[in-house]
Amino acid sequence: MSDVTHILSAIEQGDPHAAEQLLPLVYDELRKLAAQKLAQEKPGKTLQATALVHEAYLRLVDVEGAQHWDSRGHFFAAAAEAMRRILIDQARRKRRPKHGGDRKRVDLDEALSLSEAADGDDLLALDEALAKLAVEEPAKAELVKLHFFAGLTLEDAGRILGIAPRTAKRHWAYARAWLYAAVRDAALE
Repeated sequence: MSDVTHILSAIEQGDPHAAEQLLPLVYDELRKLAAQKLAQEKPGKTLQATALVHEAYLRLVDVEGAQHWDSRGHFFAAAAEAMRRILIDQARRKRRPKHGGDRKRVDLDEALSLSEAADGDDLLALDEALAKLAVEEPAKAELVKLHFFAGLTLEDAGRILGIAPRTAKRHWAYARAWLYAAVRDAALE
């Protein structure tokens, strides 16, 4: 009987320390299994292989749910099934309106790119939105001008404005979202 099978048997019997011994033996294999499962998913999923392994492992070695493992192969087959269920549960959760299921992901860099804003109407809408942002958040509007229109990196633009690089990144993220919403709202009017 292999070490894994022996430990699985101990878990069945209710040994509280057996689960601690199992993880180091099966972690790498579970991680490979999780990576294979996630490779079949669309890009942009938020669930990482490590989180998937941990969630599946917790479901598998739940002492209160006393499962019977015939062999190492049976354990890994159950692990694959647990990972599948976790991925399906997450997909269902993300589809719900409460979790943004009725919304589409928009890349803000692409949505506010100069190449797309080259159209006169779009550029005018962006300029109007930037003027409104300048009234509410002058520092963020200046950062947008330096980064977006002058082409400076966020670090260089932040240095010119006297703000830290992390602050510049936060201001840029806020300004992009604000401008995107303002341009979108102007288009809907």
